[in-house]
Amino acid sequence: MRRAAALIAGGGPAGSAAALLLARGGARPVLIERSREPRDMVCGGFLATGAIEMLARLGVDPASLGAQPISRVRLIAGKRIAEADLPFAAAGLSRRTLDEALLDAATRQGATIERGVAVRRVDPDRLCLHLGDGGTIGADALFLASGKHDLRGIARATGPQADPAIGLRARLDPSPGLAAAIGDHIELHLFRRGYAGLLRLEDGGVNLCLSVAQSLLRRAGGDPAALVAELSRENPLLGERIAAARATSDWLSIARIPYGWRARRTRAGLFRLGDQSAVIASLAGDGIAIALSSAIRAADGFLRGGSDGAPAFQTDFANRVGPPVGVASMLRHMAERPWMAGPAIELLGRLPALSSEVAKMTRIKAG
Repeated sequence: MRRAAALIAGGGPAGSAAALLLARGGARPVLIERSREPRDMVCGGFLATGAIEMLARLGVDPASLGAQPISRVRLIAGKRIAEADLPFAAAGLSRRTLDEALLDAATRQGATIERGVAVRRVDPDRLCLHLGDGGTIGADALFLASGKHDLRGIARATGPQADPAIGLRARLDPSPGLAAAIGDHIELHLFRRGYAGLLRLEDGGVNLCLSVAQSLLRRAGGDPAALVAELSRENPLLGERIAAARATSDWLSIARIPYGWRARRTRAGLFRLGDQSAVIASLAGDGIAIALSSAIRAADGFLRGGSDGAPAFQTDFANRVGPPVGVASMLRHMAERPWMAGPAIELLGRLPALSSEVAKMTRIKAG
């Protein structure tokens, strides 16, 4: 069985950032990533100020990658609309572009990146990965960075969910009118049992992400296009936005998202990163910041204390992200209930400064 001092499962922002920092610290990490080529993901696309600052520390500049500046937020619930300036710098950048930039940076730093290799199972007792090609890699420390996808052998203990959330994502090829309407906004459409977000990306496309209750998709026969058509009828402005696209990509999806979950403890040698450490409601737009912050703190914990640094890192990180994750969960609860979302948006329309204060409460601090 092969061995590595630091073994990383997953090449998204959390895994690649950890690989970069561990390599910079002399740990010679090995990262396993199942995709051979750049690809889009369901989650991500919005970078808030904390994520931008952390990327700068890693040597990645979103602006140089063409990130679309975002300076305002627009909230829509039925016929109610509220707009406000964001209280921080933000940008739209596709996961395809961001992930590749981070993997390239980790490679240049000296990390070993093995692509096109799937992880079939994790053995947490032996700190090893069983791979799709039949091989096995053991490690002194294992960094789980598989995003919202659980790995066999070490699934998150999230408990039962009566009507779990499902994430859906498509890229819209916008008409000039749609591109102008979105502009420098992140736009959130709130409706019963879900919400949709729209923002412009560096490639000229518009990112359309939805978080909906599983029952809504089931009611639409499991067809994302049918679900969106139904939501468009019930939410006219959202329907106008989607109708203004010249083309829509295939849909990507992920099921049973455990919003609000945090990993409060772990064992020596096992570091949980990104969505494997905490899952913030997507309407907060700080999932990338959680990924990067967890990677920075986990790498520091390993470089300082070796495998024994994992338990202290995990508990400390859970405590640090607890308040913003909790606030985001409360906002999601309100957003998915029209009788609460409508009056809240009317209030925010009258007091736009309140939007800024609420947005600040869901931020993940750099590092």
